[in-house]
Amino acid sequence: MSDSFSFSKPKWDIIEDKKLFETPIFSLHQRELLPDKKTDTAPFIVLNAPDWINIIALNEDQEVVLVEQYRAGIHQSTLEIPGGMIDEGESPLEAAKRELLEETGYQSKKWTLLGETSANPAFLNNFTSIFLAENCIKTGEQNLDGNEDIDIHVLPLRRFLDLVKSSTIHHSIVVAAVAHLLLHMNNK
Repeated sequence: MSDSFSFSKPKWDIIEDKKLFETPIFSLHQRELLPDKKTDTAPFIVLNAPDWINIIALNEDQEVVLVEQYRAGIHQSTLEIPGGMIDEGESPLEAAKRELLEETGYQSKKWTLLGETSANPAFLNNFTSIFLAENCIKTGEQNLDGNEDIDIHVLPLRRFLDLVKSSTIHHSIVVAAVAHLLLHMNNK
């Protein structure tokens, strides 16, 4: 993950990994782990999920392309950046280009990988690659999956950041993406 920090805690040994339940987007596992320097195992629940991507898409006017959609987990609509799962055999960048086009109809020729984040490493095993797509242009219409219902909003970057600050935009991966974006902008 990072070559600037030396982690001191070794991986724990996986004694058993038992799949308890499978869905189209994740599988639920119970893992018996043997902590380092211990003799007793400990049970943990892990959601195995595919890696994800998220995109901060900026048009030529430095406006952010956002998606509004209903989220079943919190039973309300959210305002987010485009994103989704990486399909098998697909690179993170290929997935980012595909998801941006499918969800918004926008495309970009200038892509930057801002970083990676893990949504909740206590029980999720996946990572999200965060991309910046610059000079985005609308080249087509949305091509949504059967259960997607997405409205597109284009807001000035400052307004987007204000919505994150006020927690109107509260999706943890979007907030992490903003941190990566601000660090990227600060290093220019």
